[in-house]
Amino acid sequence: MEYKDQHSEIVEQCRKGERKAFMQLYNLYSAAMYNIALRMTGLTHIAEDILQESFTDAFTSLDKFRNESTFGAWLKRIVVYKSYDYLNSKNSQFDFVEDNEFFEAEEKEPDFNEEDMAREVQRIKDAVKLLPSGSRTILNLYLFEGYDHGEIAQIMNIAESTSKTQYMRAKRKVKELIENAGNYERQS
Repeated sequence: MEYKDQHSEIVEQCRKGERKAFMQLYNLYSAAMYNIALRMTGLTHIAEDILQESFTDAFTSLDKFRNESTFGAWLKRIVVYKSYDYLNSKNSQFDFVEDNEFFEAEEKEPDFNEEDMAREVQRIKDAVKLLPSGSRTILNLYLFEGYDHGEIAQIMNIAESTSKTQYMRAKRKVKELIENAGNYERQS
């Protein structure tokens, strides 16, 4: 099934070698793709490299893009795999949150104003950066990139149950890190 997206004309112009079209696609997708790479790797210089490599691969492989999804979805997959490859090469084995306790907690809706919300978002981002690489990758892919546990298992070559367990552990660890940071702030 062929999918027609809003940027298909620009993609076709790229296939014809029109330089302006390449820049248009880059401008349309670079910020979002950089953010994906940054969330997954946690390192700006690596995210920048992954972004450039991903666009280079996408532009040189446009003949492989079959319009079965949007160009953005296809490019996102390239970025995710390149980020995962970086993490995999960096660590011979991913580190995961270690915990044998099963965690099931009630979640309540926070009551924040915009300033409090911005502070809380930053605390969450900071806590996510502190997670072991494997847990951080699963959390990012599931929560921020919208992959399901089956897809994550396939990307990371792990069992689906491992993805689910690590996601729950990562969520709990983020909550713990935020609470501990809050306790530290109150003591200071």
